[in-house]
Amino acid sequence: MLNVKPDINISKLKFDAQGLIPCVVQQWDTGEVLMVAWMNAESVRLTLETGTTWFWSRSRQELWNKGATSGNMQQVRELWADCDADTLLAKVDSPGPACHTGARSCFFNRIV
Repeated sequence: MLNVKPDINISKLKFDAQGLIPCVVQQWDTGEVLMVAWMNAESVRLTLETGTTWFWSRSRQELWNKGATSGNMQQVRELWADCDADTLLAKVDSPGPACHTGARSCFFNRIV
């Protein structure tokens, strides 16, 4: 469990109509944005309890622990809510690829 006194608790988070909240995942020491995924109250709770990222898969309709099968578990350093408490930012130590394509980051398709 992350051992920090929180400014906000799970009950104050604003989940959407499906019970989900977006979570931006960032490498804690470099600031690199790795991915965006969805969390529900249970995945937030599991993330806080285990210190690794847990998300809700909208396609599979199930919880998933990021990196559990690949071995690239994301260790959570900090978990933040934005000013409206409707988006999360997870600052993690991610040892390997964060993208399902095998890329370090999901953000590799430049538009401009």
